[in-house]
Amino acid sequence: MPTVLIVPGLRDHVDAHWQTLLAARLAARGGPVRCVPPMGRADLDCATRVAAIEREAQAVEGPLILVAHSGGCVMVAHWARQTKRAVHGALLAAPPDFDRPMPEGYPTVDELRASGWLPVPRRTLPFPSIVAASRNDPLADYGRVAELARDWGSRLVDLGEVGHLNPASGYGDWPRAELFIAELSHR
Repeated sequence: MPTVLIVPGLRDHVDAHWQTLLAARLAARGGPVRCVPPMGRADLDCATRVAAIEREAQAVEGPLILVAHSGGCVMVAHWARQTKRAVHGALLAAPPDFDRPMPEGYPTVDELRASGWLPVPRRTLPFPSIVAASRNDPLADYGRVAELARDWGSRLVDLGEVGHLNPASGYGDWPRAELFIAELSHR
């Protein structure tokens, strides 16, 4: 069974977030799971976050599946350009559009550029991936996410209107993530 590596976005630890709940559920069943530590919005350095993914990924023996949310999806795209680590697949849920201004409280385009996030990598990812996108995500237009999915070579899944798929959008547990992980595991 592949190890699931959880890659959070630009947030601190949130007990009610679907990634936190997923990690706990997998661990309770004895499934191999690791988490890249959340780094919040205070330190935006993209290279630091990519290095954290590399550390966790290299600590895993055997097959690896990445489960990223929001800014974690962009981190994975940056990481994929430089790692030599084989990856079985990736679930990339609700990637943001860092090329456009985001709502108040989120980093500006200039802050993201200065921290190494831009340009967002657009090359095909070197592993199978699923991009799960919302029709009403306040951090990204569905059409822009569809372009990212196409550029990354990902299968695009339309989740409907689920906001940013986070507690603020009414989501804690997201059982569908396990279905996507199973799909990637059986490729």
